[in-house]
Amino acid sequence: MSSDLVAIARVVKPRGIRGEVAADILTDFPDRFDSLEGVTALLPDGGRRELKIKDFRFHQGRILFLFEGVGSIEEAEHLRGAEICVTESETVELEEGEFYDWQLAGCAVETLEGERLGTVKELMRTGGTEILVVEGAKKEFLIPFAETICPEVDVENKLIRVDAPEGLLEF
Repeated sequence: MSSDLVAIARVVKPRGIRGEVAADILTDFPDRFDSLEGVTALLPDGGRRELKIKDFRFHQGRILFLFEGVGSIEEAEHLRGAEICVTESETVELEEGEFYDWQLAGCAVETLEGERLGTVKELMRTGGTEILVVEGAKKEFLIPFAETICPEVDVENKLIRVDAPEGLLEF
């Protein structure tokens, strides 16, 4: 995905014969579609396409889009697998202390003493506290993403400092 774009949906398949597409919702804020007019489609072949939303509706846990200029099942088929994106500046503003997964990915992780542990590879959702998957030089660390363990999160400078309890970072 382009670094300035954030995926909010992924086209699964064409739906019907008039160019409508069904997409999985990738945002925690589905009401954001109410005010959205244009999006960027990142196509599976690496291409980009600017699209204007003509209509949308929710159906069985997915979102159905009708885009201007896409009026047939054949045209809709070209969007299969595309990520529907907005720019970072168009993302929903979060509360202080909340972060998007893409903001955390790539952050350097170090202890409060300055010992470098590695880089955030992903944020694992477990149903409870999220887990930072940190890829180190010799080992992968699983660090709970809790304020007591990660007291300093600076996404602008791509740095997370951790105060790990004894035994968490055993090498």
